[in-house]
Amino acid sequence: MRMKWQKNWIHGLLMAFTAGSAAASSQTLCTIAADASTGKVLVQEGDCTTRVTPASTFKIALSLMGFDSGILQDGASPSMLYKEGYPDWGGEPWRQPTNPERWMKYSVVWFSQQIARQLGESRFQGYTHAFRYGNQDVSGEPRKNNGTSGAWIISSLRISPLEQVRFLEKVVNRRLPVTAHAYDMTSLITRVDASDTGLEIHGKTGTGSPGSNGQYDPARAYGWFVGWAIKDSHTVVFAHLIQDDRPTTPNAGLRARDDLIKLLPSLMKGSLREESLKHQ
Repeated sequence: MRMKWQKNWIHGLLMAFTAGSAAASSQTLCTIAADASTGKVLVQEGDCTTRVTPASTFKIALSLMGFDSGILQDGASPSMLYKEGYPDWGGEPWRQPTNPERWMKYSVVWFSQQIARQLGESRFQGYTHAFRYGNQDVSGEPRKNNGTSGAWIISSLRISPLEQVRFLEKVVNRRLPVTAHAYDMTSLITRVDASDTGLEIHGKTGTGSPGSNGQYDPARAYGWFVGWAIKDSHTVVFAHLIQDDRPTTPNAGLRARDDLIKLLPSLMKGSLREESLKHQ
């Protein structure tokens, strides 16, 4: 009976993902979620092992690096000023003074670049290797040696949804070589406003496309949402990756986030029920 219920629950969850993606002219490449305490995969659908650009989901890793190294102090400091020539395709929010909280909320690329550049190539590579993050290649675009400018954006760095989940398990369980302060602050600034779900959700969106030359193709955009959800001291880590087949607004990352948040309560309910059945 338990196995039948679990199978029906997973089937219904994945059907909902498929329906949502079709309506948005995108396809779900992978949906994966795992119990953070045991590593057991609860849901896995699609190709979850192919690596693609992490895009702005890498900000979770960058946050840990920044707070651990002391480049970042807390949610409000440092506050950095926008300068002419910085990336500003995010519009007016990117041209404002930005602190770590605003950086994560508005996904400000130039703030990420400042963290990576202040780390320097050696420390930046060292952290990425220590985190075992994807293919660990932060060299940048071919023959440009510009990794600290955005190796994570349609460039050399690649990660699969399964690797995202395994990385997030280490974040949640504090198994990376960073300080407690780095974990605390990263948890603070990745908190997602989703009070109507009854869950505590932390996560980051990301929007990119195929290729390694930094050129964004909106007709083939990837949309990520990765993170973790908490209910009653039970934590599930997740990664959801979609890809558009034509230019679509809002961007793919935001749609991936909104689709998954709608389904997280059902996912958590199923996970908690499975946990309860194990102890009966």
